[in-house]
Amino acid sequence: MTLQRDALAKSTAGGAAPDWQTSYARRLVISDLIVVAVVVFGTQFLWLGIEPSGVSGIGILDYTGVSIVLLISWMATLSIYDTRSRRVLGFGNEEYRAIASGALRLFGLIAIVSYLLQAEVSRGYILISLPLGVVVLILSRWVWRRWLGAKRRNGGMLSRVLLVGDTAANLRILSELSRQPEAGYVVVGACLPSDRHTDMLGPTDVPVFGDLDAVTHALDVTEADTVLVSSESGIPAERVRALSWELEAGQQHLIMAPNLTDIGGPRIHMRPVAGLPLMHVETPNYTGPQVLVKRVFDLLGSGLLILLFSPLLLVIAALVRTTSAGPALYGQERVGLNGKPFKMMKFRSMIVDADAQLSELLAQQGRDGTPFFKLEADPRVTKVGRFLRKYSLDELPQLFNVFLGTMSLVGPRPQRDGEVALYDDAAQRRLIVKPGMSGLWQVSGRSALSWEDAIRLDLYYVENWSLTGDVHILFRTVKAVVVPGETAH
Repeated sequence: MTLQRDALAKSTAGGAAPDWQTSYARRLVISDLIVVAVVVFGTQFLWLGIEPSGVSGIGILDYTGVSIVLLISWMATLSIYDTRSRRVLGFGNEEYRAIASGALRLFGLIAIVSYLLQAEVSRGYILISLPLGVVVLILSRWVWRRWLGAKRRNGGMLSRVLLVGDTAANLRILSELSRQPEAGYVVVGACLPSDRHTDMLGPTDVPVFGDLDAVTHALDVTEADTVLVSSESGIPAERVRALSWELEAGQQHLIMAPNLTDIGGPRIHMRPVAGLPLMHVETPNYTGPQVLVKRVFDLLGSGLLILLFSPLLLVIAALVRTTSAGPALYGQERVGLNGKPFKMMKFRSMIVDADAQLSELLAQQGRDGTPFFKLEADPRVTKVGRFLRKYSLDELPQLFNVFLGTMSLVGPRPQRDGEVALYDDAAQRRLIVKPGMSGLWQVSGRSALSWEDAIRLDLYYVENWSLTGDVHILFRTVKAVVVPGETAH
């Protein structure tokens, strides 16, 4: 738990002010105001000119007045949809989803009002402002998120967490929080349901302050602002409720951690029934509208990218063909949706008889019998192929796989039949969605990840798919390709 210890030391040293959420939200308000103003008035002046006319149906307003009303309404919508809430800032896709959802509803309301007033608002003005505003807002929030993540990795702007639960549950939660320091939680102490006369939480250096009666004292000593209670620890409901009464309203927060991991926010819904806060966990569904939305996204995205990259595809094909013996393209059989095999297209990056040498090379490196058939310093890779692999340029022909429907832009990477044969029951769930050109594990470490971490990330994607998540992964893919690092080979 070195990262947790370092973050705790920096945070204790005074890295973050207690009201950092307020100051950060204030910065976002200013940033959002600038973005929306530039987009709305910029669209007005570029589309309608410097001296816009009045709007038919609402004669008291010209387009400058409409832009002011739109600016105020958009800023109000960002607040109403909690896009600056402590719950969504800094991590996950909910912040981006709220921005897009609020904008769609705002412009839907504008369309209704325009119809009722018979106002002839310029369609170009609306159709440019909406998507451009959403894109620029999300981009600005992404920049702020990078800044916030850097602050958190250096021990600032953190929520100080006191764990309440049995040792095993607390260790599990500590491990999960330590995986994602950008989420902004640093564990500063623990309380056990019954005092087991231990100073530290298991093998870690997180101090234990006693049993449940010591929570208030632990909060004072550690200056924690969050109490995180594990639901699997068997703490009575009355005691949890009493614990919530002990917290300072608005300054200290109570979080319940269910015995669930790798479940995304869109699948979780809270519904209070007869005083019981019931958590609904939706079953993943890959039929009907979801499949259609993903297919349309893949079809449009791959078609556009094929047109955009066609000159580059021709140049790479010529380089591969002229620098080593063999064809420019290589079709390798992989396992796709529901275990159905297909030919995955790549630019050839190896010598012609590479597949025939695989078993022998795996045995030499002691990697036969493992689910990832990856070799270190693979001698079969050509000089041009090594460059193509580093920047993932050898994968570009898979755009045609996506266009034809055997792959998706985002999804678990397709593997060979021999690798799939080594899957356990959990790993088999990778096959219930189409394989992708990029995926969550590719943008989270690539070849440096262990099989266990890679499968965990792929299963998280399969269980929690969303279009917003796909866009986020593609954005991260561009960064991983442009700056590949040492994990790309």
